[in-house]
Amino acid sequence: MATRLKIDFVSDIACPFCAIGLRGLERALANTAGIVEAELVFHPFEINPDLPPEGQNVGENLREKYGDTPHSPSDESPTLRERATEVGFDLALSNDGRFYNSFDAHRLLHWAKLQGKQHDLKKALFAAYLTHTRDISDHDVLVEIAGNVGLDAAEAADVLQSGRFSRYVRMSEEIWMSRGVTAVPAIVINDAYLISGGQPAEVFEHILREIAARQ
Repeated sequence: MATRLKIDFVSDIACPFCAIGLRGLERALANTAGIVEAELVFHPFEINPDLPPEGQNVGENLREKYGDTPHSPSDESPTLRERATEVGFDLALSNDGRFYNSFDAHRLLHWAKLQGKQHDLKKALFAAYLTHTRDISDHDVLVEIAGNVGLDAAEAADVLQSGRFSRYVRMSEEIWMSRGVTAVPAIVINDAYLISGGQPAEVFEHILREIAARQ
């Protein structure tokens, strides 16, 4: 009988390591099918919570955070880009791109969870932003993506316009930060095991098998 695991995946759409980590985790879960049965739930985290409505140039944002030290989401990265390619993810974000506020996307993700489509929407948002560099703060873009994964576009628009789930997102972020999450992705299994960073599939698989054996 498969071991049931609850996996909380704390992440931001604007985080390439989060997309890489999700791909690695998905591969590990596929490789442990029959051994592990996972309930995967996504939780919000904003790496740039104070961005203005128009967003900010990636290079400018990183210089403000890290100074003039070279630091790029695509070229910290031959390594980062290579790791994305290894897990089948096309990473296009660069210093010439823009970071956008992801708060409304997180609200939409919580609504998608209630519709049974959170995982599908999460992957679509990663692709829209990190591969196609779309503005994931734009409500029209978010509604389009929601519709593409089978969610009701009119209801998605209403969620975004009404401000629904704002309090939930803020409270969830505060809860995870109070538990010590200051960087993402943070993957918590059964409220007891923390895996930090966009780990390769084999690392996730080893940990999943270890936990299943202990159970």
